[in-house]
Amino acid sequence: MNNFVNDRARAEIFTIKPYTPGKPIDEVKRELGLEDIIKMASNENPLGPSPLAVQAIRQMVDQLHLYPDSNCFYLKEKLASVNNIESTGVIIGNGSDELLKLISETFLNKDDEIICAQPSFSEYEFAARIMGAACISVPLKDFTHDLDAMLAAVTPKTKIIYICNPNNPTGTTVNRDEVAEFMQKVPDSVLVIFDEAYYEYAEDPEYESGLKYVLEGRNVIVLRTFSKIYGLAALRIGYGLTTPELAGAVERVMEPFNVNSVAQTGALAAMQDSPHVKNSKELNARGKQYLYEQFESLGLKYVPTEANFIFVNVKNNCREVFAALLKEGVIVRTGDIFGYPEFIRVTVGTPEQNERFIKSLKKVLEV
Repeated sequence: MNNFVNDRARAEIFTIKPYTPGKPIDEVKRELGLEDIIKMASNENPLGPSPLAVQAIRQMVDQLHLYPDSNCFYLKEKLASVNNIESTGVIIGNGSDELLKLISETFLNKDDEIICAQPSFSEYEFAARIMGAACISVPLKDFTHDLDAMLAAVTPKTKIIYICNPNNPTGTTVNRDEVAEFMQKVPDSVLVIFDEAYYEYAEDPEYESGLKYVLEGRNVIVLRTFSKIYGLAALRIGYGLTTPELAGAVERVMEPFNVNSVAQTGALAAMQDSPHVKNSKELNARGKQYLYEQFESLGLKYVPTEANFIFVNVKNNCREVFAALLKEGVIVRTGDIFGYPEFIRVTVGTPEQNERFIKSLKKVLEV
């Protein structure tokens, strides 16, 4: 059987690096026998899901025997209205992860190239390698996308450039002027993907969505998600905003019924829940300031963030800090997977979670 796999499986799959998710709460409970655990590893909304989404889902559970709307009609119409684009320019996926894979299946051939920042979201490389394309990684500059260096990396083989804005794991953004200069120079033959999973959290007045370039008819796709500020990570639903032509191409490789009815219902209701979004943003803003102050008092350098997580240098082996925090019932993300062995990434939580994290961190660092 092993020889069959080695001989017959596509060679590209053996170049793929497995995704490293945040450690689940139940797994920590089983491993360490702990019950009181907080997870600050996966950038989930500490306020939980949108209450309107929960209510809407409860009202539709007796329809689970019916297939979902394969076209996600009502959700597309709402997203199109809110973003002032045609509904035929909206694509809905089983999380942004599926959309990244579908985009790769649509546009990439063997030996094509994509360009992305390093470190950034690992799924860009994953989706490219599935198709046999190469990933050209451009190091961050001051923890931020180096757009000039990314332009310099463009070759005739370049098909896609990914700009994660705000960037995961650093939380940094490239501002409107930097993006405008980049977009003036990028060849029209290159598809630019703005991954804006944390768009709603950005507070910098110089930040601007890539949607502007979609409205100009450029070869651009803006990706967003209901997993973060809307608190619907378990439903796996993300969306893309683009031109009808690009959306139509991507939808050709999309499986029917790829987004389930529960997810569609929850997402549509969550879009009406402005109080939940407002509360989530305010909680995050207060939490960031508290954690900044605590890190400064501990003498720890951190990267100011426009997202709902902070990348911080704990001046120790991150794996050891991670393991010690686990024993305290606090789950964070190690920085070594991003190439920063003394950093951790911590999600901004509720005041109680933030305080518990800092108390545990002080204990672990013995300060």
